[in-house]
Amino acid sequence: MDTAPTLRGEGFVLRRWHADDAPALATAANHPGIARWLSGRFPHPYGLADAERFLAGQVVDLSDPVFAIVLDGAIAGGIGVHAEQAGRAEAAHSALLGYWLAPAHWGRGVMTRVVAAFAPWVMQVHGLHRLAAHVMPENLGSATVLLRNGFAEEGRMRHAVVKDGRPQDLRLFARIRDTLMD
Repeated sequence: MDTAPTLRGEGFVLRRWHADDAPALATAANHPGIARWLSGRFPHPYGLADAERFLAGQVVDLSDPVFAIVLDGAIAGGIGVHAEQAGRAEAAHSALLGYWLAPAHWGRGVMTRVVAAFAPWVMQVHGLHRLAAHVMPENLGSATVLLRNGFAEEGRMRHAVVKDGRPQDLRLFARIRDTLMD
């Protein structure tokens, strides 16, 4: 996926990650409430070495649209997409959305506004017909963000991941291109 511009929204900026973001990323991401809802690739505690590995492209492919969420000039979270495992051949126009936000900003509608700006942009610019997201069943805040942004809940993937040594279900949400004008 190609290089992305800076996106601006109500009270936030989305921009590519920079190599010098490591200290700010480590500070913003180091909270157990963030790691609780994300894959095991997002550790807790989240230290400077974790941030440096991420910024070196060792955790996700940073050539994909993967942005820092900046609030009041400071790193407050991240959002991005990557091709789903089946994102080849006939499924090449599908991607998986992921995001996180530092707890100091929870409950203020920030992520709802961020997804409202990012989802249509990434779908249009990258020719996606489907944008999906996986949510832990107890993560009601994330489910609400998606529903407010035109994603439909498609079902539950039973024992889809192992988190903290236990099989966990995931709720599956998706938005399709036809809903961009809704």
